[in-house]
Amino acid sequence: MGLLLVIYVMNFVDRQVVNILAEPIKRELGLLDWQLGAMSGLAFALFYTVLGLPIARLAERGHRPYIIGVALAVWSGFTALCGLAQNFTQLLLARIGVGVGEAGCTPPAHSLITDYVPKERRASALAFYSMGTPLGSLVGMGLGGVIADAYGWRMAFIVCGIPGIVLAIIAVLTLVEPRIRQTAAELKQRAQAMRDAKPFKAALATLKRKRTFWLVSFAAAIKAFIGYGQAPFAASFFYRNHSEEIASLATMFGLQSGGFLGLALGLMGGIGGAIGAFLGGVIADKYGARDYRAYVSVPAIASLAVIPIYVMAILSPFATFALGSLLIGSVLGTLWYGPVYATAQTIVPPHMRATASAVLLFIINLIGLGLGPLAVGALSDMFAITLGMGEAEGVRWALLVSAFAGLAAAVLFWMARKTIREEMEG
Repeated sequence: MGLLLVIYVMNFVDRQVVNILAEPIKRELGLLDWQLGAMSGLAFALFYTVLGLPIARLAERGHRPYIIGVALAVWSGFTALCGLAQNFTQLLLARIGVGVGEAGCTPPAHSLITDYVPKERRASALAFYSMGTPLGSLVGMGLGGVIADAYGWRMAFIVCGIPGIVLAIIAVLTLVEPRIRQTAAELKQRAQAMRDAKPFKAALATLKRKRTFWLVSFAAAIKAFIGYGQAPFAASFFYRNHSEEIASLATMFGLQSGGFLGLALGLMGGIGGAIGAFLGGVIADKYGARDYRAYVSVPAIASLAVIPIYVMAILSPFATFALGSLLIGSVLGTLWYGPVYATAQTIVPPHMRATASAVLLFIINLIGLGLGPLAVGALSDMFAITLGMGEAEGVRWALLVSAFAGLAAAVLFWMARKTIREEMEG
């Protein structure tokens, strides 16, 4: 579990480091905000989501640690190659490569974790793994900002990519595949289940009957749309609206603006997000033991509560208040991780878990990661250029408008309360 968490941290280091580097990349390569959104979201997400499905089917039968190790080596190598890009097209292709590699991480990892732990601890275990999202963002933002200040944004990509290749070897050599230890009877039962499944078609047929799965998937996709959409523009927001205060704060800590802002955003999002991800799983497991509806009630309430806090942060004239508010927002914004992933794993038979995870991630990432950054970037350009508000106010209002999508997520989570108890399997 600890090694899987470290791997997932690296997954998000390599995915999110681009966010703190967005402004220097924009200036050097002469990009618009929509291009930043396409580079950090759409290009990555298209291949990440599509390839996740066949890799998940491979994980239903294959050696999951080997799949994870190869995927880790691929995405880490392409992250390093991002540092060599000379134009938008080259950077776009390198980010596509990162997406191709990262498609092989979470579906087999979710399937492994579900085999590692008993049902009553599933949400907590998956929430523990999901802490890799905020922790990886913390490391990526903090390390990326410091390295970029000292050596440039290109070196930041290279430094963040190379360690993953070493970690891939460790993963292949040390991660345990529980299927190897199954008894003859268990192997026979699993083989029969796989024959009966008629691969992907049967898995989709099972999921099609699960109304809860689709409500939760699209609610989580909206949450991802907000989170992924806002992430590439958080640093740009502070640079454009609070540059003097950020520079002053950076001087106090003996840093340059990029290093300070990367560390500040990384710590706010990383610590708050890790706490939220862990608490979401613990709370859902505690109350879900008595009533399965807790697995959707927790993210529904959190989705509503985070909106006013985020709005206050973006409208505040003080960078320190905004950063502090983002800490609280990060806690509430990640409470859905454990409950959602546990629901997806528990709503299908064991031999369909990797596929259920891949379908869930397909929806989350196609809508959230694919469209979120592009939509927020396009909104920023619209407010800034079309409506003549300027870059600073453009990005501010793009972030504000996107935050209210959380209302739709809360409604979908709450609707899932009607069917979740009847549709859980094991």
